Amino acid sequence: MDRDSGPRVPEQRRAPVRGHSSNSAAEGGDDLLFSVLGPVRAWRGGEALPTGSPQQRALLAALLLRDGRTATAGELIDALWGDAPPSQALAAVRTYASRLRKVLSADALVSEAGGYALRFRDDALDLAVAQELAAAAEKARSAGDRCHARELIDKSLGLWDGEPLANVPGPYAESQRARLEEWRLQLQENRLDLDLETGCHAEAVSELTALTAAHPLRERLRELLMLALYRSGRQAEALAVYADTRRLLAEELGVDPRPELSRLQQRILQADAELARPVEAQPAPAPRVARPHQLPATVTDFTGRAAFVSELGELLASAEGSVMAVSALAGIGGVGKTTLAVHVAHQVRPQFPDGQLYVDLQGAGSRPAEPETVLGAFLRALGVPDDSIPDTLEERAGLFRTTLDGRRLLVLLDNARDAAQVRPLLPGTAGCAALITSRIRMVDLAGAHLVDLDVMSPDEALQLFTRIVGEERVSAEREAALDVVAACGFLPLAIRIAASRLAARRTWTVSVLAAKLADERRRLDELQAGDLAVKATFELGYGQLEPAQARAFRLLGLADGPDISLAAAAAVLDLPQQETEDLLEALVDTSLVESAAPGRYRYHDLVRLYARACAERDEPGEREAALSRLLDFYLATAARVYATERPGDRTVAHLEPTAYPGREFASDAEALDWLHSEASSLLACVQQSLGPGTLRRAVDLLLASKDLAESGASSRRYEIATVAARDAAAVAGDARAEGRARTTLTQVHRTAGRFEEAQTEAERAEVLGRAAADPWICSNAPNELGIIAICRNEHEDGEAFLLTAIDAFRADGNRPGEASALCNLSRILVSMGRTESAVELAQRGIAIYDELGLTLRLANAKYALGIALSHAGRRTEALEELLQAQEVFAENRQRLWEGTTCYRIAEVHLGSRRSARAAQYAEQALAIGCIGGDWMRANVLTVLGKALNQLGQTGRAQACWREALAIHEQSGAAEADELRTLLAPLAAA
Repeated sequence: MDRDSGPRVPEQRRAPVRGHSSNSAAEGGDDLLFSVLGPVRAWRGGEALPTGSPQQRALLAALLLRDGRTATAGELIDALWGDAPPSQALAAVRTYASRLRKVLSADALVSEAGGYALRFRDDALDLAVAQELAAAAEKARSAGDRCHARELIDKSLGLWDGEPLANVPGPYAESQRARLEEWRLQLQENRLDLDLETGCHAEAVSELTALTAAHPLRERLRELLMLALYRSGRQAEALAVYADTRRLLAEELGVDPRPELSRLQQRILQADAELARPVEAQPAPAPRVARPHQLPATVTDFTGRAAFVSELGELLASAEGSVMAVSALAGIGGVGKTTLAVHVAHQVRPQFPDGQLYVDLQGAGSRPAEPETVLGAFLRALGVPDDSIPDTLEERAGLFRTTLDGRRLLVLLDNARDAAQVRPLLPGTAGCAALITSRIRMVDLAGAHLVDLDVMSPDEALQLFTRIVGEERVSAEREAALDVVAACGFLPLAIRIAASRLAARRTWTVSVLAAKLADERRRLDELQAGDLAVKATFELGYGQLEPAQARAFRLLGLADGPDISLAAAAAVLDLPQQETEDLLEALVDTSLVESAAPGRYRYHDLVRLYARACAERDEPGEREAALSRLLDFYLATAARVYATERPGDRTVAHLEPTAYPGREFASDAEALDWLHSEASSLLACVQQSLGPGTLRRAVDLLLASKDLAESGASSRRYEIATVAARDAAAVAGDARAEGRARTTLTQVHRTAGRFEEAQTEAERAEVLGRAAADPWICSNAPNELGIIAICRNEHEDGEAFLLTAIDAFRADGNRPGEASALCNLSRILVSMGRTESAVELAQRGIAIYDELGLTLRLANAKYALGIALSHAGRRTEALEELLQAQEVFAENRQRLWEGTTCYRIAEVHLGSRRSARAAQYAEQALAIGCIGGDWMRANVLTVLGKALNQLGQTGRAQACWREALAIHEQSGAAEADELRTLLAPLAAA
C-alpha cells in the first residue's frame, strides 16, 4: 500500500467520541482517521489529508496523544519547542491550529478554555486500536488461550508503520517516541514469548536474532533467543549466546547476566527435558482447538466379534495409564479388519476426547501411502499451519509426537503394508493409542498387541446375513441361508455383498441366491486361498453391472494413482465428462468405487485388484489403449501448464505428440494448482508407462512437470519416477529417452546438493544427446553441467559448458533457454571477477524474459542479476532485484528457490554491514530450505556466522561455522577451507 493511500487502522465497531459527546462533535470527527504509529497522518473517508509542516504535525500529534483532553497554549508551546520557544510561539500555535481546523473541520478541532482539543472516535486512532488489541491479548493469555493472544498481539504490531511520530520535532514528540518504541519492544517480547509457549520456536529464531542485534543489552531478548535455539535442537548456539551476552555485559556495563539468564544456561547445559517442551497451555476455547474426528462411519449392522471388541476396547482404554497402547489386527482381505477396527474405535471414543485420526495406508496396493505424506495430513488436521510442517520424515514424526504430547487421541492406521510404514505414525506418548489393520502379522512392531482375525463362526455369519436381508426372508428359508453363508466361506465381505444383492432384489428368494452361488462353486471354494476369495466375492456385484458400467469399472482400475480425477477418467474411457461422471456415480452407488472428493474417485485396493483381473479377462485389446489415453491426457495437460509458465520455451515442441487432448485452464493459477494437486497420480502414471510404445511419452511427462522437482513437496516422488524412467530407457536401448531422463535426473540431484551424482548423469546425458541428435538434450545437458560447475567452483569448465548451451539454445530457437544459460553464465563470470560482463549478461537474460512475458523464469534472472550487482558493489540495486525474485518464487510455491533467494539477500545485507538484517534473512533461509541441499545449508550457516560475528555474538558464530565445516568436510567441498580460516583466530583466542 502506498504510504498515503489510506489508513492502517483496521475496521472497528463504532466507538464513542473522545472528549464531549455532543452530536456536533460526533458528526465532525465521524469519518476521520489518524495515525501516530509511523508518520503523523490523517484521512477522511480513506483519502489522505494534508497535515502541513513538521511543527504543525507536532501540534496535531500533541493533541492526538491527549485522548481528547484540552491542551492549553502554554502546554503546546512546551511540547513543540521546550525551553527555547521562538518569540512568536503563541502566534505560530494559533496559525497551526487554524490551518488544521480548515483541514479537519471546526467540529473536530475545537477551541476551549484558552486551548485546543481534538474530537474523534476511540477507534479512529491507530494507537488506541493497538492498545485495545494488546489489552485483549492479555485477557486471552490469562484465560489460557495463547494462540488467540498471539494473533491479537500480531494485529497490534501490524499497526506500526515504521518509527512512531516519524520526523515530528519537539521534546514532547521525542519523549513520546521513546515511550512508544519501548512499548512496541515489549509487545514483541510478549509475542515471542507466546511463540515459544506455543511451540513456534524455530520460526522465532530469525526475529530474535535481528532483535538481539538491534538491542544487544536487552537480556530478556537474549533469554528468549537461547530458549528458541535450544528447542530448535541448536544447543551449542544457545550456549554461545549466553557466552556472548556475558562478555558484552562485562565489557559495556561491568555487570554479570541476570540470575534468570544464568539459570537458563545451567538448564541447557544439563539438557533439562522440561526446558525442551513448550508451556503446557490450558485448553483454548473450543472453536480454536483442532480436535479431529476422522473415523469413518461404523456399520449399523455390525455383528459378532464380541470377544475381540472387549479385548481391544480394554487394551485401548489402558492408554490412560503410563504407556501408549498399540493393537495390530491382521487377517486376509475381506475378513472384516477395518469394520472391526472402526467399530471398536467408535466404542472407545469417550476415552480419547482430543480426537481421532484415520488414514487408509493402501498397503495392499502397489503404491502404499508414504509416511511423510500421511504425517503432513495428520499435522494439518491437528491445526499445524502448512508453512510450519517440515520436509523430512524424521522432522514430521517428531513434530507429530510433540503436537500430541499431553493430549488423549486415537490413531487408526488402516490397511498398513508393514511395520516400517507404521512406526513413524505412532503417537509415542502416554494417553494416546494406535489401532492398526494389515494383511500381515506385525511381529516386528515392538510393544504391539497382535490380534489374528479369522472368518466368522457359522452363527455370526448367519446373524450378519439376517440383519442385512431381513428376519422374515431368512426365517422362511433358513437352510438356504446357511448354504449361502457357507458358500461365502463365512468371509464377512463376501457375506455382506451377497446379502446386499438379495436385499436389493425383492423378487429373489434366498434359494435363488444360494443356487447362483452354487453355480460358482469353484470360485467360492477358492475363498480360503487368500486374494482369490475376495475376487470371487466381488464377481457377484460385478455381474450385475450394465455393460458400460462394467467397462468403466474394468478400465479405471488400471490406473496406478491413489485416486483419479473426473477429467483423467474421461480420458481413460474415451468418453465425454458428463457421461463418465454418470458411470462413476453409478459405481459409487454399488460400492465398487468410492468418492474421494468432489470430482475425484478411488478404488479400495482389493477392488482395484479385482477390476484389473476383470480387465485382463475381458479387455485384452483395450487395456493398453486406455492407459495410453491417460498418459496422453497427463502429458498434454502438463505441457499446457509448462507453456503457460514459460511462453516461447521450445521444450513443448520437442515433446512426443499426443492423440488425446489435455485440460484447458482459465488462469495461470488454476494451471499451477492442477499440476501440484495431480502430482501423485501423474507420477504414478509415469512409472506405469515405462514399457514399449509409451516410454518416450512417460519421460516427456517428467520434462513437462519439472516444476515438481523444485517444489519440495513432491521432490522425492519425482526423483523415484525419474530414476525408474532412466533405468527403463537404458534397458530399452532408447538413447533419446535415456538422455532426457538423465538430464531431468541431473536437476533432481543438483537441487538436493548431490553434485557428484548430478555431474555423472549430465555427462552421460550429453553423450546420449549427441548420439540421438536431440536438440533438447544437447542444450539442457550442458546448461546443467554449467550450473553444477558454479556450485563446484569449476569456473573455466562452467564457462565452456554454458557457451555450448547458449549456442545450442540459439540453434534450436529456444529464447527462454538462451536467457537461462546467459544468467547462469553471469554467475560464472561473477565468480571469475568479471562483474561488469556478468551484470550485462543477466540484464540480457531479463530483457528476453520481459519480451516473452515470463514471470517465474524472470525471477531466476533477477536472482542472477542480484548476485552480479552485489559483487559489482551496487548493493541497493541488488537488493531490489532479489526481493522481487523472492516475492515471485513465494507466489509460485517454489519454496526452495524462495529460501535460496533469502540466502542471497542475507549476503547483500552482510556486505552492507547490516548484520542484523543479514542474520534475519539467513535464519529464514534455514527455516525454508534451499536449492543445493546440505551444501547450501552450510553456505547459509557460514553467512549467518559472519553476521553474528559482526554483531559481537562470537560464540554463536563459531557454533554455526563448526556445523558448516562438518557438512563441507563430509562432502569434500572447497568451502571448508574458508571455514577453517574463519575458525582459526577464534580458536587461538
